Amino acid sequence: MMLVTGSLLYVQLVEDGNKLRQFNGVRHLKFWQSDIWGSFVMSYKWLLFSKLWVSVVVFSFVITALPVHASIPPKALSEDQKILHVLNRLGFGARPGDVVRVKKIGLQKYIELQLDPTLIDDAAAESKLKGLEVFGLTTAQIFARYPNPGALLRQLEGGRQAQANNRNNNAMAPSAMPDPAAEQQMTASEQRERRQKLQELYREYDLRPANQLVPQIIGNRVLRAVYSERQLQEVMVDFWQNHFNVFAGKAAVRWYIPSYERDVLRKNALGNFKDLVVGTAQHPAMLFYLDNFESVAPQSANNAAGRGGNNRLQEAMRSGNLNARQRERIKQRQGLTDAELDTRIKQGQQVAQNRQRRGINENYARELMELHTMGVDSGYSQKDIVEVARAFTGWTIADPRGYRRAAAGMIQGEEGRRLARLQRQAGIPDDIESGEFYFNDRWHDKDLKTVLGQKVNEGGVKDGLKVIDILVKHPSTAKFIARKLAVKFVSDTPSEAFVGRIADAFSKSNGDIKTTLRALFSDKEFFAPENYRAKIKSPFELAVSSIRTLGGSTNANPALIAMLNKLGEVPYGYQAPTGYPDTAEDWVNTGALLERLNFAVAIASNRIPGTRVDLKGYDTAERLKILDQAIERILAGEVSPTTKASLVKQMSQPLPEVAEGKDVDYDAGEVPNMRQQGQQGGGMNRQARLLPPSGDPEVFKIVSLVLGTPEFQRQ
Repeated sequence: MMLVTGSLLYVQLVEDGNKLRQFNGVRHLKFWQSDIWGSFVMSYKWLLFSKLWVSVVVFSFVITALPVHASIPPKALSEDQKILHVLNRLGFGARPGDVVRVKKIGLQKYIELQLDPTLIDDAAAESKLKGLEVFGLTTAQIFARYPNPGALLRQLEGGRQAQANNRNNNAMAPSAMPDPAAEQQMTASEQRERRQKLQELYREYDLRPANQLVPQIIGNRVLRAVYSERQLQEVMVDFWQNHFNVFAGKAAVRWYIPSYERDVLRKNALGNFKDLVVGTAQHPAMLFYLDNFESVAPQSANNAAGRGGNNRLQEAMRSGNLNARQRERIKQRQGLTDAELDTRIKQGQQVAQNRQRRGINENYARELMELHTMGVDSGYSQKDIVEVARAFTGWTIADPRGYRRAAAGMIQGEEGRRLARLQRQAGIPDDIESGEFYFNDRWHDKDLKTVLGQKVNEGGVKDGLKVIDILVKHPSTAKFIARKLAVKFVSDTPSEAFVGRIADAFSKSNGDIKTTLRALFSDKEFFAPENYRAKIKSPFELAVSSIRTLGGSTNANPALIAMLNKLGEVPYGYQAPTGYPDTAEDWVNTGALLERLNFAVAIASNRIPGTRVDLKGYDTAERLKILDQAIERILAGEVSPTTKASLVKQMSQPLPEVAEGKDVDYDAGEVPNMRQQGQQGGGMNRQARLLPPSGDPEVFKIVSLVLGTPEFQRQ
């Protein structure tokens, strides 16, 4: 049965004998509410349940994207409402006492301070980050401290085999991974022995498992969002991280993210847009994620295939035409049997074939134009994409998987020198560390390019920089960035006039982000009443704002990360280059509805290890008093009569049992996909244990219900 009561939708799926009433597919629901909601119709997908009795209380936020105001003309926002609006949009929500603090400072002065975060003391937040060491290390140091497991496996195979493998993979980049087919042929005892040897290496050289990287990366973002006084900077880091998205689950990308966030996103979050584009274009995180580090001019790839060795023996190895004397010479030098030598020859021939097929990769060029600058359907062609890709050939990474720095010097002293020599042969400068950007002139397409009708012939790395200059100055880029900022800070459907004004500020300031945001925050549409509490919070915003509004504390441990993943948004966990979406339609669905309710109950009842809220200040003598206090503290007293009536009715209903989140199980090789495009939640393996509920059940039930209201779910 399905009952609609005020602003609450009560869905009950009842199994009667052998019959289960299923709501499956798409239903069109019509709702009427007399105070702030107009009538609306929206398609909604219902979750298919089997073999259960389910009673789920769901607030109407899950089926409305935006409120449709009644016919009564909206009033101007009060001073307190404007402060709350700023705290919600320029930050991750108000903490207890924040409104009073902003009043003392003055709203406009507070906004100006947020636009210049260097003026804000953030020592308290920084103190929370001391245990996250990766943000104090260079990428090369991270490769050494948290070695790529594939690199350690190379050491277990012995220096001579590693040398031969690297020789076969020589000219383009020494970055081959261990052979999966060979690993599958190992017996259980051999695999167990290998694991034991790996553990010994970790202990002997005080190494850290690579699966500790992503929890530190996510923990850094959560802790800063919860505790930082530089709230706008954190919001903009989140914005630019999704705009210039990279996925932590792709091979070596996670080793690069600490530097990517620290040295590019955070450094330029309120700086100049062109610096962001150049910084992301040259950063190994983006180069690896979109494969541009392998993009080579076709003629360079062909030349390298024929140039890889410097003597007849290596040429004979690649061709497979070894005479008896040459075979014996190689076997003696490398300690190989005939069978091992034949296997090595086949591997080398396959590598040579793969190298000959290498050429220009268009991935980065396409996303640079479509997602980073101009936007889709902005007038560029497929030929422009190819020309842009040609301009970025040779933008690559030294030792892209960190093999040279993965404790090689400590474990096998010769290995580091071998890799260094191979890198010199490939054209990598001696002073470049593992995991650093460099320009390889040998791989670059040196011919004239034409992008959007403009000639690009600056030469070398300047070709790519010229392309960036053309793109960031294009009028389509100004409008594209202005629209994304308007959607982020104002409305899912900003007016064209508003977007035009922000685009004008962006263009006139040559992409200065502070100037652009200042124009946005001072525009009449920013404080328009129809935009107040009008945007659905993303899962990350919801989680952080819940902790902040309750005055909670957290250490951002794996249990909270698991709940974030269950909600469907973990930083750097979106596989597609689009990044996480920022509109209600992407977050309003059945799965999201259930997880949001789960999270509200888990937070209020202190079930998440390492995350605590103190609700002892509530008067527990009477339910209605508890409700009034929760509405005042969480919603600043702003709740519609319909919502409050529904809350009163639901106080007597039992809360759903909280489902435990699943912990990210980062194995020794790859990071599981945390969230693919269009997927709610992510692919994870282990249950993240929750604590038993603590506190007064009546208090945390009511607080949970208030956290689930449309008024809190919107900002």
